[in-house]
Amino acid sequence: MKKIEAIIKPFKLEEVKEALSELGIEGMTVTEVKGFGRQKGHTEIYRGSEYTVDFLPKIKLEIVLADALVETAASAIVKAAKTGKIGDGKIFISSIEEAVRIRTEETGDKAV
Repeated sequence: MKKIEAIIKPFKLEEVKEALSELGIEGMTVTEVKGFGRQKGHTEIYRGSEYTVDFLPKIKLEIVLADALVETAASAIVKAAKTGKIGDGKIFISSIEEAVRIRTEETGDKAV
């Protein structure tokens, strides 16, 4: 099993969710986060004063999948989330050793 963590722009969430649903991927955790990378935030003017917004709003998706689905899921996320502009986000893929469904006590791929 693998875990995909994707950081995307907030307005791309529905497109990414639909792309993953088409692959049969239903379960995911979505968190509103703030951060910056090369984008390094931006400046805004509020009531005549200029100030720097360092942390930009992003969405973090966490999805645990069977190994066989990881490449297609990552490709679907890239395709759906890409705008071609700076700040499109990142995808991180890591190994998951074990998963347990609390209700049924199923383990491994069955728990996902």
